[in-house]
Order: sequence, then structure tokens, then C-alpha cells
Amino acid sequence: MKKSIALLLALLLLGGLLGGCGGGTASEAPAATNTPAPTEAPAPTEAQASAEDPAPAEAPAEDAPAGVASGADTIEYEDVVEEGMVPVTAEHIKNGAYDVEMVSSSAMFKADHCRLIVEDGEMKVVLYMTSGAYLYMYAGTARAAAAAPEEDRIPLEPGDEEGYNQFVLPLRALDDGESFAAFSKKKELWYDRTLLFRADSLPLEAFREGFLTTPESLGLADGEYTVEVTLSGGSGRASVKSPARMFVAGGAVTAEIIWGSSNYDFLLVDGVRIEPETLEGGSTFRVPVTVFDHPIGIQADTTAMSTPHLISYSLRFDSASVQGA
Repeated sequence: MKKSIALLLALLLLGGLLGGCGGGTASEAPAATNTPAPTEAPAPTEAQASAEDPAPAEAPAEDAPAGVASGADTIEYEDVVEEGMVPVTAEHIKNGAYDVEMVSSSAMFKADHCRLIVEDGEMKVVLYMTSGAYLYMYAGTARAAAAAPEEDRIPLEPGDEEGYNQFVLPLRALDDGESFAAFSKKKELWYDRTLLFRADSLPLEAFREGFLTTPESLGLADGEYTVEVTLSGGSGRASVKSPARMFVAGGAVTAEIIWGSSNYDFLLVDGVRIEPETLEGGSTFRVPVTVFDHPIGIQADTTAMSTPHLISYSLRFDSASVQGA
């Protein structure tokens, strides 16, 4: 009798175990709770991170030391070196003083005009400013300026007879971005600046003989040729047809420049206004070619905007590409 009862209990226990091993229906599953299982939050995308916490392009990757601008105190950095630029040093330029164009990496740092001084193999540049927003400059980075002794600072010299304050800076080369720091009078912080002084803004007679490739040095006979031409400057969206037709007559060389747009109504080349030959199929001009393998500065007036604008460009003609038409 006892054995029968024990056997009956064993059979009942076995049936209960079989009923609990995944044999229930969906209605028998336990109700889900309102608390989800903990998961790792997804990392924000690069676009989300930059939108929530934008880092200015000039801000250093790590915390700046005391006295150096960073974060919200900085603005977007602009590249000043154009493709194809080659540094031009003092050995390539005759002694003298020349007006020169400066390009700054920051819209907050401008000069009214600049003067390049070349003497005995060394160059310096004078920045003339009506503003007194900056008290000092330093040849190097803002971090280096903050750590340098005071005697290494370049002070703002008081206004001349025309009312221009001046910074006199050492210069290693034209057509090459050089690092300078500027100390803000208002913020009392050092700011990183990259400055470039354009070689194509100098007159051709400023360069030493043999440095530039001229039509005379190429010995081109009268006739028609083709030449590869590169356009630089502006917003970077403009274009010209290359190769261009080139004409030599009596030692004078001109090139037919055809723009990718018909919105240019005149050019200024070395201060001389040049009218278009046609506006059909792109504004077409005949421009003088005074030098090869070196940028020739021009200004083009565009009517594509609400009001006409003069935009600075440069043309570079490749002497190695010259071929008879």
C-alpha cells in the first residue's frame, strides 16, 4: 500500500515538471513590465555632437593655457594658402620697399595697407592700421606668445602723420602662410593668426633677373599658341577654359580667357580696364601675359550678385605647356 502511494506521488510530481518547460501558450506568458532592461545609450553622431557643442575651427584640441583664446572666444579659421603657391623669399626680390597685399586667416584681423621692405637678404612687413584693437604681436603661435618674455613681443607703434598705427613684423617668405599671434586689448588674450603676403601683388620689376619666366626668356616667335592656365582666388567656384589660346605679336603676348560664366562684364589687369570680346558661351577677354609660372593678379567684375562686385583672382600660365597652335 505504501509503495502504491509513493508511486502515485512520483507520477503527479513528474507531470507538474513537464507542464512548466515551455509548453504554455502566449496567454500564459507573464505580462511585460513597464521598466525596460538597462541598455547602453548610443553614442551621439558626429553631426549631433557638433550641433550641440560646436567647436570653433581655431579652438585648440585641448584646454588652452591662461592668456590664450579658445572656445567661444575664437572664430572660424580661413585657409590663406592657395593651391600651386610657391614660397618667394628675399633672395628673389630686389632691395626696396613695395606695397603688398595681405591675406588673414581671421576676419577679425585686417590691415588698412601693408608695405614690404627688402634689405640685404632679409624681409619685413609693416602693417598700417587705424584700429588699436591689438596691442602686441608675436612671431609664432598664441601658446608660445603667452609663455614668451615680454621683450619678445612686437608692440603696436603709435600713429604716424597719417594716423596709422603700425606693427613691424619679420617675414620669411611671400606666398606662404606664416604664424603670428595677436594680443587683444579688450579681451587681454592672445589669438592665433596666419598671415600670407601675396607675391603677385608686387610689380614685376621688384623681382631679381632670372627668377621669373618672361615671354622674352622663352623666345617665342610671333604666332598662335596654346597654354595651360590655372585660375585661383575668389570663392573657388569660378573657372576658365584651359588650355587657352595665346597670341604673340611683336614681342607682346596675350591670352584668350574664357570664363565658365557670362556674368563678368570687365576685368582690371594692372589697373587697366579690359572689356569683354563677347559674353556668349562665357565672358571672353584678351589679357596680357607678362610672366609665366607665376600668378598674375586680376580683378573681375561680376554681375551675378544683386549689385556688381569686383573679385580678386590670379591667373597662372604654365610655360612648359606652351605649344604651337
